[in-house]
Amino acid sequence: MENKRTAVVALGGNALSPDGKSDISAEFANTRKSMAAMMSFIENGYNLAITYGNGPQVGNALLRVEMARGKVPEAPLGVLVADTQGSIGYMIEQSLQNQLIKSGIQRNVITLVTQVLIDINDPACSNPTKYVGQFFSKDEIAPLAKANDWHIKEVPGRGWRRVVPSPKPIGIVNHEAVRSLLKGGNIVITAGGGGIPVYYNHHKLYEGFDAVIDKDLASAVLAKEIGASELFILTNVDKVCLNFGKTNEKPLSKLTVAEAETYLSAGEFPAGSMGPKIAGAIEFLKAGGEKVIISSVEKVGEAIQGLNGTVITRYKITKSINL
Repeated sequence: MENKRTAVVALGGNALSPDGKSDISAEFANTRKSMAAMMSFIENGYNLAITYGNGPQVGNALLRVEMARGKVPEAPLGVLVADTQGSIGYMIEQSLQNQLIKSGIQRNVITLVTQVLIDINDPACSNPTKYVGQFFSKDEIAPLAKANDWHIKEVPGRGWRRVVPSPKPIGIVNHEAVRSLLKGGNIVITAGGGGIPVYYNHHKLYEGFDAVIDKDLASAVLAKEIGASELFILTNVDKVCLNFGKTNEKPLSKLTVAEAETYLSAGEFPAGSMGPKIAGAIEFLKAGGEKVIISSVEKVGEAIQGLNGTVITRYKITKSINL
């Protein structure tokens, strides 16, 4: 198994809950579809680590905590991230196991509750920006925010959501375990929801912090630390686009790191959507990764073959580039 390509595949929240409001039955159905697509990696001979978002799920968990206040002990955000790592990991694990069984393939699938290291002095720790939970109208969310002391922000065109701190990940506490499991031929489901944020206290011991880490940035750090050659970031669009959502929208098939940095600096990729994906891609490639592919779950099979998605590399891979 060690001579196979190793990829980290970051699943967006739409892989489980496209509308952000799906119940468990619908989430399982969506997860099964996504895991059917993941078989493309198995068929193409990859060692595979799968990461995933948890925004809607952790938002729902937070809402349950607020509704149960005074009736049961409150669970902090970091613990809820751990809870949703387990519940979502279970859905992904079982759905992928069943796909493997149907294909007659014997591979172990393991879900790993994962801690991710942050710097407690990161300014983001005191500046909530990460969207969690369901979408609401302004009239719906205003009383919830007041009653529960939420920070809220508008997602243009979609509604309002709660925001929480989102510090930058600087290390995956469990990366050696992930690497070892992959070398053994196991498929590892890890860094769910960007991982459980932890930092070193003054005793140099780990301590939890109530925040949500961006899943794509954590996936890039994971890919770097386990020595993956490729990073796939799966979202709800087939390709990265310039002027996204505008009449002059332009899909990109190929990008270099330098071009990606230029567009990111120019504001082409917003912080609340494509920005962290591009930033994670740049970080991974600068650390020695071979390539990053950004695509949709539905088109991932084509993306693996180079027939879809946006490929980001350190240097141009052809004389012409679709820009």
